[in-house]
Amino acid sequence: MNEDIIKELRVNRRIKAKEVRVIGGRGEQLGILPLPQALQLAEESNLDLVEVAATADPPVCRLLDYGKYKYEQTKKERKARKTSLLKEVRLRVKIGEADLEAKIRMVKRLLGEGDKVKISVIFRGREITHPALGWKVLQKVAEPLKEVAVVSSPPVAEGRNINLILSPASTKQAKEKIEVNAKT
Repeated sequence: MNEDIIKELRVNRRIKAKEVRVIGGRGEQLGILPLPQALQLAEESNLDLVEVAATADPPVCRLLDYGKYKYEQTKKERKARKTSLLKEVRLRVKIGEADLEAKIRMVKRLLGEGDKVKISVIFRGREITHPALGWKVLQKVAEPLKEVAVVSSPPVAEGRNINLILSPASTKQAKEKIEVNAKT
């Protein structure tokens, strides 16, 4: 599975070029060297010679710890693949003020983590005959969140629910605003 995540690079003895452009461990240019000399230099510094640009003329190779490099690349790939999730917070029309504030804090936390949040107001029994109450609850939730959230899709009535989807305004700004609000 790891081989699928990152592309395989030629390392040490698998490099086929006669001469390579070598970049040191700290990013400094060491120049164009014959392959045996570059391999010896890598061995002396207890690092691997890794071909990072095979199409260049001569190929570009770096001196680095290949195991650590593969681990870092795998970590970056997983982080890049991780998409924001859609989390749902359910509310009732007759929700109490303290409970509503707790739900708003939960939504702020989820938005701060970079997730989209679907807020659903659920109607039970004859409550459905008063949809205006559901819209008011959504307004009460959306109002304090307008600094950290953007409405992705406007409120939509679906059966016995009214749904509103919020996205983080921008992940970095949202986290900063949540931290500032938490301090005050």
